[in-house]
Amino acid sequence: MILLCGGIPFLWKLSGQISGHAGFGPEYEIVQSLVFLLLATLFSAMTGLPWSLYNTFVIEEKHGFNQQTLGFFFKDAIKKFVVTQCILLPVTSLLLYIIKIGGDYFFIYAWLFTLVVSLVLVTIYADYIAPLFDKFIPLPEGELKQQIETMAKSIDFPLTKVYVVEGSKRSSHSNAYFYGFFKNKRIVLFDTLLEEYSALNKEPAEGEDGENEETKSKTKNKKQGCKNEEVLAVLGHELGHWKLGHTVKNIIISQMNSFLCFFLFAVLIGQKELFAAFGFYDTQPTLIGLMIIFQFIFSPYNEVLSFCLTVLSRRFEFQADAFAKELGKAKDLYSALIKLNKDNLGFPVSDWIFSMWHYSHPPLLERLQALKDAKQE
Repeated sequence: MILLCGGIPFLWKLSGQISGHAGFGPEYEIVQSLVFLLLATLFSAMTGLPWSLYNTFVIEEKHGFNQQTLGFFFKDAIKKFVVTQCILLPVTSLLLYIIKIGGDYFFIYAWLFTLVVSLVLVTIYADYIAPLFDKFIPLPEGELKQQIETMAKSIDFPLTKVYVVEGSKRSSHSNAYFYGFFKNKRIVLFDTLLEEYSALNKEPAEGEDGENEETKSKTKNKKQGCKNEEVLAVLGHELGHWKLGHTVKNIIISQMNSFLCFFLFAVLIGQKELFAAFGFYDTQPTLIGLMIIFQFIFSPYNEVLSFCLTVLSRRFEFQADAFAKELGKAKDLYSALIKLNKDNLGFPVSDWIFSMWHYSHPPLLERLQALKDAKQE
Protein backbone atom coordinates (compact mmCIF):
# COMPACT_ATOMS: atom_id res chain seq x y z
CA MET A 1 0.00 0.00 0.00
CA ILE A 2 2.86 2.36 0.80
CA LEU A 3 4.42 1.72 -2.62
CA LEU A 4 1.16 1.85 -4.59
CA CYS A 5 -0.07 5.00 -2.87
CA GLY A 6 3.23 6.87 -3.18
CA GLY A 7 3.93 6.88 0.54
CA ILE A 8 7.70 7.28 0.19
CA PRO A 9 7.61 10.38 -2.12
CA PHE A 10 4.89 11.88 0.12
CA LEU A 11 7.01 11.43 3.24
CA TRP A 12 10.05 12.88 1.46
CA LYS A 13 8.04 15.94 0.40
CA LEU A 14 6.68 16.33 3.94
CA SER A 15 10.20 16.12 5.41
CA GLY A 16 11.30 18.81 2.94
CA GLN A 17 8.48 21.09 4.11
CA ILE A 18 9.40 20.53 7.77
CA SER A 19 13.11 21.18 7.21
CA GLY A 20 12.16 24.21 5.06
CA HIS A 21 10.15 25.71 7.93
CA ALA A 22 13.25 25.25 10.09
CA GLY A 23 15.30 27.30 7.62
CA PHE A 24 16.93 24.48 5.68
CA GLY A 25 16.27 24.61 1.94
CA PRO A 26 16.47 21.82 -0.67
CA GLU A 27 20.26 22.20 -0.80
CA TYR A 28 20.42 20.73 2.73
CA GLU A 29 19.68 17.20 1.57
CA ILE A 30 21.23 15.53 4.62
CA VAL A 31 19.00 17.53 6.99
CA GLN A 32 15.92 16.59 4.96
CA SER A 33 17.11 12.97 4.96
CA LEU A 34 17.33 12.94 8.76
CA VAL A 35 13.82 14.39 9.09
CA PHE A 36 12.59 11.74 6.63
CA LEU A 37 14.32 9.01 8.62
CA LEU A 38 12.82 10.25 11.89
CA LEU A 39 9.32 10.35 10.40
CA ALA A 40 9.73 6.93 8.76
CA THR A 41 10.92 5.24 11.96
CA LEU A 42 8.15 6.96 13.94
CA PHE A 43 5.58 5.70 11.42
CA SER A 44 7.07 2.21 11.59
CA ALA A 45 6.98 2.24 15.40
CA MET A 46 3.36 3.37 15.49
CA THR A 47 2.13 0.86 12.89
CA GLY A 48 4.10 -1.93 14.56
CA LEU A 49 2.77 -1.12 18.02
CA PRO A 50 -0.54 -3.06 17.78
CA TRP A 51 1.30 -6.20 16.65
CA SER A 52 3.87 -5.85 19.42
CA LEU A 53 1.12 -5.35 22.02
CA TYR A 54 -0.75 -8.41 20.74
CA ASN A 55 2.41 -10.53 20.73
CA THR A 56 3.34 -9.49 24.28
CA PHE A 57 0.00 -9.24 26.07
CA VAL A 58 -1.97 -11.90 24.20
CA ILE A 59 0.34 -14.60 22.81
CA GLU A 60 3.20 -14.37 25.33
CA GLU A 61 0.74 -13.77 28.16
CA LYS A 62 -1.39 -16.75 27.18
CA HIS A 63 1.60 -19.10 27.46
CA GLY A 64 2.98 -17.60 30.66
CA PHE A 65 6.05 -15.83 29.27
CA ASN A 66 5.12 -12.17 29.61
CA GLN A 67 6.28 -10.53 32.85
CA GLN A 68 5.72 -6.90 31.76
CA THR A 69 3.06 -4.45 32.82
CA LEU A 70 1.52 -2.11 30.26
CA GLY A 71 3.36 0.84 31.80
CA PHE A 72 6.71 -0.95 31.66
CA PHE A 73 6.03 -1.92 28.01
CA PHE A 74 5.41 1.67 26.88
CA LYS A 75 8.29 3.07 28.93
CA ASP A 76 10.57 0.44 27.37
CA ALA A 77 9.28 1.18 23.85
CA ILE A 78 9.85 4.93 24.22
CA LYS A 79 13.33 4.36 25.64
CA LYS A 80 14.21 2.03 22.74
CA PHE A 81 12.97 4.57 20.20
CA VAL A 82 14.99 7.42 21.74
CA VAL A 83 18.19 5.35 22.03
CA THR A 84 17.77 4.13 18.44
CA GLN A 85 17.41 7.70 17.14
CA CYS A 86 20.47 8.83 19.12
CA ILE A 87 22.52 6.21 17.26
CA LEU A 88 20.75 6.08 13.89
CA LEU A 89 20.58 9.78 13.03
CA PRO A 90 24.26 10.71 13.60
CA VAL A 91 25.49 7.52 11.90
CA THR A 92 23.22 8.09 8.89
CA SER A 93 24.25 11.72 8.54
CA LEU A 94 27.94 10.76 8.52
CA LEU A 95 27.31 7.93 6.04
CA LEU A 96 25.45 10.28 3.66
CA TYR A 97 28.23 12.86 3.98
CA ILE A 98 30.87 10.23 3.16
CA ILE A 99 28.89 9.12 0.09
CA LYS A 100 28.56 12.75 -1.02
CA ILE A 101 32.27 13.62 -0.78
CA GLY A 102 33.76 10.17 -1.46
CA GLY A 103 34.15 10.51 -5.23
CA ASP A 104 34.32 7.44 -7.47
CA TYR A 105 35.44 5.18 -4.63
CA PHE A 106 32.89 6.33 -2.08
CA PHE A 107 31.66 2.75 -1.64
CA ILE A 108 35.02 1.76 -0.10
CA TYR A 109 34.90 4.61 2.41
CA ALA A 110 31.22 3.95 3.18
CA TRP A 111 31.96 0.27 3.80
CA LEU A 112 34.92 1.09 6.07
CA PHE A 113 32.75 3.54 8.01
CA THR A 114 29.99 0.98 8.57
CA LEU A 115 32.62 -1.58 9.60
CA VAL A 116 34.02 0.77 12.26
CA VAL A 117 30.51 1.66 13.48
CA SER A 118 29.48 -1.99 13.79
CA LEU A 119 32.64 -2.88 15.73
CA VAL A 120 32.17 0.10 18.06
CA LEU A 121 28.52 -0.80 18.69
CA VAL A 122 29.39 -4.43 19.42
CA THR A 123 32.05 -3.21 21.86
CA ILE A 124 29.91 -0.72 23.77
CA TYR A 125 26.48 -2.40 23.54
CA ALA A 126 26.67 -4.68 26.59
CA ASP A 127 28.48 -2.11 28.77
CA TYR A 128 26.59 1.09 27.92
CA ILE A 129 23.42 0.36 25.92
CA ALA A 130 22.00 -2.91 27.30
CA PRO A 131 22.16 -1.65 30.96
CA LEU A 132 19.72 1.12 29.96
CA PHE A 133 17.07 -1.58 29.59
CA ASP A 134 18.07 -4.41 31.94
CA LYS A 135 19.93 -4.71 35.23
CA PHE A 136 23.31 -6.49 35.06
CA ILE A 137 24.90 -7.77 38.28
CA PRO A 138 28.16 -9.70 38.71
CA LEU A 139 27.66 -13.41 39.36
CA PRO A 140 28.34 -13.83 43.10
CA GLU A 141 31.33 -15.82 44.27
CA GLY A 142 30.50 -19.49 44.61
CA GLU A 143 30.70 -22.90 43.06
CA LEU A 144 29.13 -21.93 39.71
CA LYS A 145 31.44 -18.99 39.17
CA GLN A 146 34.50 -21.09 40.02
CA GLN A 147 33.39 -23.82 37.61
CA ILE A 148 32.81 -21.28 34.83
CA GLU A 149 36.25 -19.74 35.36
CA THR A 150 37.87 -23.20 35.41
CA MET A 151 36.18 -24.24 32.17
CA ALA A 152 37.10 -20.95 30.48
CA LYS A 153 40.72 -21.36 31.56
CA SER A 154 40.83 -24.95 30.25
CA ILE A 155 40.13 -23.73 26.68
CA ASP A 156 42.13 -20.47 27.00
CA PHE A 157 39.01 -18.28 26.87
CA PRO A 158 40.12 -14.83 28.19
CA LEU A 159 37.26 -14.39 30.65
CA THR A 160 37.26 -11.20 32.70
CA LYS A 161 33.73 -10.99 34.17
CA VAL A 162 30.54 -13.04 34.52
CA TYR A 163 27.21 -11.22 34.74
CA VAL A 164 23.62 -12.18 35.50
CA VAL A 165 21.03 -10.08 33.63
CA GLU A 166 17.61 -9.58 35.14
CA GLY A 167 15.65 -10.74 32.10
CA SER A 168 12.77 -12.10 34.17
CA LYS A 169 11.16 -8.67 34.54
CA ARG A 170 10.58 -8.69 30.78
CA SER A 171 10.08 -12.35 29.83
CA SER A 172 10.63 -15.85 31.19
CA HIS A 173 12.56 -16.95 28.09
CA SER A 174 16.15 -18.11 28.77
CA ASN A 175 19.45 -17.22 27.15
CA ALA A 176 23.23 -16.92 27.62
CA TYR A 177 25.91 -15.22 25.54
CA PHE A 178 29.45 -13.83 25.59
CA TYR A 179 30.83 -10.59 24.18
CA GLY A 180 34.00 -8.53 23.94
CA PHE A 181 37.08 -8.36 21.76
CA PHE A 182 40.58 -9.72 22.21
CA LYS A 183 41.54 -10.37 25.86
CA ASN A 184 38.45 -8.78 27.39
CA LYS A 185 35.64 -11.35 27.20
CA ARG A 186 32.54 -11.34 29.40
CA ILE A 187 29.83 -13.96 29.86
CA VAL A 188 26.20 -12.97 30.46
CA LEU A 189 23.67 -15.41 31.95
CA PHE A 190 19.95 -14.65 32.02
CA ASP A 191 18.52 -15.13 35.51
CA THR A 192 15.82 -17.31 33.90
CA LEU A 193 18.55 -19.78 32.89
CA LEU A 194 19.61 -20.40 36.49
CA GLU A 195 17.44 -22.43 38.84
CA GLU A 196 18.51 -20.52 41.92
CA TYR A 197 18.00 -17.10 40.29
CA SER A 198 14.77 -17.66 38.35
CA ALA A 199 11.94 -15.57 39.81
CA LEU A 200 9.48 -18.33 38.95
CA ASN A 201 11.24 -20.70 41.35
CA LYS A 202 11.20 -18.31 44.29
CA GLU A 203 8.48 -18.10 46.89
CA PRO A 204 7.07 -14.58 47.38
CA ALA A 205 8.40 -12.82 50.44
CA GLU A 206 6.13 -12.97 53.48
CA GLY A 207 3.61 -10.14 53.46
CA GLU A 208 4.26 -9.35 49.79
CA ASP A 209 0.90 -8.51 48.24
CA GLY A 210 1.99 -6.94 44.98
CA GLU A 211 1.44 -10.09 42.96
CA ASN A 212 -2.11 -10.59 41.75
CA GLU A 213 -3.98 -13.88 41.68
CA GLU A 214 -3.54 -14.26 37.92
CA THR A 215 0.24 -14.05 38.20
CA LYS A 216 0.24 -16.47 41.13
CA SER A 217 -1.73 -19.05 39.20
CA LYS A 218 0.56 -18.58 36.21
CA THR A 219 3.75 -19.26 38.13
CA LYS A 220 2.40 -21.86 40.56
CA ASN A 221 4.18 -25.21 40.39
CA LYS A 222 6.28 -24.06 37.45
CA LYS A 223 9.98 -24.83 37.74
CA GLN A 224 12.41 -23.11 35.44
CA GLY A 225 16.11 -23.01 34.70
CA CYS A 226 19.04 -25.42 34.75
CA LYS A 227 21.27 -26.92 37.40
CA ASN A 228 24.88 -25.76 37.60
CA GLU A 229 26.16 -28.73 35.56
CA GLU A 230 23.62 -27.99 32.84
CA VAL A 231 24.47 -24.28 32.83
CA LEU A 232 28.12 -25.22 32.32
CA ALA A 233 27.12 -27.48 29.42
CA VAL A 234 25.18 -24.61 27.80
CA LEU A 235 28.21 -22.35 28.27
CA GLY A 236 30.42 -25.10 26.83
CA HIS A 237 28.28 -24.88 23.69
CA GLU A 238 28.55 -21.06 23.60
CA LEU A 239 32.30 -21.11 24.16
CA GLY A 240 32.52 -23.66 21.35
CA HIS A 241 31.35 -20.93 18.98
CA TRP A 242 34.32 -18.83 20.12
CA LYS A 243 36.90 -21.64 20.07
CA LEU A 244 35.85 -22.79 16.60
CA GLY A 245 35.95 -19.26 15.21
CA HIS A 246 32.26 -19.03 14.38
CA THR A 247 31.97 -15.43 15.59
CA VAL A 248 34.91 -14.28 13.46
CA LYS A 249 33.62 -16.20 10.43
CA ASN A 250 30.21 -14.55 10.76
CA ILE A 251 31.83 -11.10 10.98
CA ILE A 252 33.92 -11.80 7.86
CA ILE A 253 30.89 -13.04 5.90
CA SER A 254 28.84 -10.04 7.04
CA GLN A 255 31.53 -7.58 5.96
CA MET A 256 32.11 -9.28 2.61
CA ASN A 257 28.38 -9.01 1.96
CA SER A 258 28.35 -5.39 3.11
CA PHE A 259 31.20 -4.51 0.73
CA LEU A 260 29.44 -6.26 -2.17
CA CYS A 261 26.21 -4.38 -1.43
CA PHE A 262 27.94 -0.99 -1.34
CA PHE A 263 29.75 -1.81 -4.61
CA LEU A 264 26.48 -2.72 -6.32
CA PHE A 265 24.91 0.40 -4.82
CA ALA A 266 27.66 2.47 -6.48
CA VAL A 267 26.86 0.78 -9.81
CA LEU A 268 23.09 1.28 -9.54
CA ILE A 269 22.81 4.70 -7.87
CA GLY A 270 23.14 6.49 -11.22
CA GLN A 271 20.09 4.73 -12.71
CA LYS A 272 17.36 7.40 -12.76
CA GLU A 273 14.82 4.74 -13.79
CA LEU A 274 15.06 3.21 -10.31
CA PHE A 275 14.09 6.49 -8.66
CA ALA A 276 11.32 7.14 -11.20
CA ALA A 277 9.84 3.70 -10.52
CA PHE A 278 9.35 4.74 -6.89
CA GLY A 279 7.89 8.16 -7.67
CA PHE A 280 11.07 10.32 -7.67
CA TYR A 281 11.12 11.89 -11.12
CA ASP A 282 13.00 15.13 -10.49
CA THR A 283 15.36 14.29 -7.61
CA GLN A 284 17.56 11.34 -6.67
CA PRO A 285 18.21 11.67 -2.92
CA THR A 286 21.02 9.47 -1.63
CA LEU A 287 19.02 8.16 1.34
CA ILE A 288 16.14 7.17 -0.96
CA GLY A 289 18.65 5.43 -3.23
CA LEU A 290 19.97 3.46 -0.26
CA MET A 291 16.42 2.49 0.71
CA ILE A 292 15.37 1.46 -2.81
CA ILE A 293 18.48 -0.56 -3.60
CA PHE A 294 19.15 -2.18 -0.22
CA GLN A 295 15.53 -2.83 0.74
CA PHE A 296 13.80 -3.55 -2.58
CA ILE A 297 16.30 -4.28 -5.38
CA PHE A 298 18.38 -6.59 -3.18
CA SER A 299 15.32 -8.34 -1.77
CA PRO A 300 15.66 -11.59 -3.83
CA TYR A 301 19.40 -11.70 -3.12
CA ASN A 302 18.77 -11.16 0.59
CA GLU A 303 16.37 -14.14 0.67
CA VAL A 304 19.00 -16.42 -0.87
CA LEU A 305 21.70 -15.06 1.44
CA SER A 306 19.42 -15.54 4.47
CA PHE A 307 18.87 -19.18 3.54
CA CYS A 308 22.62 -19.78 3.11
CA LEU A 309 23.33 -18.17 6.49
CA THR A 310 20.61 -20.30 8.09
CA VAL A 311 22.25 -23.46 6.71
CA LEU A 312 25.64 -22.26 7.98
CA SER A 313 24.19 -21.37 11.39
CA ARG A 314 22.75 -24.86 11.81
CA ARG A 315 26.13 -26.35 10.91
CA PHE A 316 27.79 -24.11 13.51
CA GLU A 317 25.26 -25.21 16.15
CA PHE A 318 26.04 -28.89 15.57
CA GLN A 319 29.76 -28.10 15.77
CA ALA A 320 29.31 -26.19 19.04
CA ASP A 321 27.31 -29.12 20.48
CA ALA A 322 30.13 -31.46 19.44
CA PHE A 323 32.63 -29.15 21.17
CA ALA A 324 30.62 -29.32 24.40
CA LYS A 325 30.57 -33.10 23.98
CA GLU A 326 34.38 -33.12 23.76
CA LEU A 327 34.46 -31.23 27.06
CA GLY A 328 32.54 -34.13 28.59
CA LYS A 329 29.30 -32.14 28.82
CA ALA A 330 27.16 -34.28 26.49
CA LYS A 331 24.91 -35.73 29.20
CA ASP A 332 24.31 -32.36 30.86
CA LEU A 333 23.79 -30.57 27.53
CA TYR A 334 21.28 -33.28 26.58
CA SER A 335 19.19 -32.64 29.68
CA ALA A 336 19.68 -28.84 29.45
CA LEU A 337 18.36 -28.75 25.88
CA ILE A 338 15.25 -30.65 26.97
CA LYS A 339 14.71 -28.30 29.93
CA LEU A 340 15.19 -25.17 27.82
CA ASN A 341 12.86 -26.51 25.15
CA LYS A 342 10.27 -27.18 27.86
CA ASP A 343 10.77 -23.80 29.55
CA ASN A 344 10.40 -22.00 26.21
CA LEU A 345 7.48 -24.23 25.15
CA GLY A 346 9.29 -25.32 22.01
CA PHE A 347 7.61 -28.00 19.90
CA PRO A 348 10.14 -30.80 19.32
CA VAL A 349 8.84 -31.98 15.93
CA SER A 350 9.37 -29.80 12.85
CA ASP A 351 8.60 -30.16 9.16
CA TRP A 352 12.01 -30.58 7.56
CA ILE A 353 11.41 -28.13 4.68
CA PHE A 354 10.02 -25.39 6.94
CA SER A 355 12.79 -26.06 9.45
CA MET A 356 15.50 -25.96 6.77
CA TRP A 357 14.36 -22.53 5.56
CA HIS A 358 13.43 -20.80 8.81
CA TYR A 359 15.30 -22.32 11.77
CA SER A 360 18.78 -20.96 12.49
CA HIS A 361 19.12 -23.70 15.16
CA PRO A 362 18.60 -27.39 14.36
CA PRO A 363 15.37 -28.94 15.73
CA LEU A 364 15.67 -30.37 19.23
CA LEU A 365 15.40 -34.03 18.21
CA GLU A 366 18.25 -33.68 15.69
CA ARG A 367 20.51 -32.12 18.32
CA LEU A 368 19.61 -34.79 20.88
CA GLN A 369 20.30 -37.53 18.36
CA ALA A 370 23.77 -36.09 17.71
CA LEU A 371 24.45 -36.09 21.47
CA LYS A 372 22.81 -39.44 22.16
CA ASP A 373 25.82 -41.75 21.71
CA ALA A 374 28.03 -39.68 23.96
CA LYS A 375 25.23 -39.42 26.55
CA GLN A 376 24.85 -43.21 26.63
CA GLU A 377 28.59 -43.57 27.16
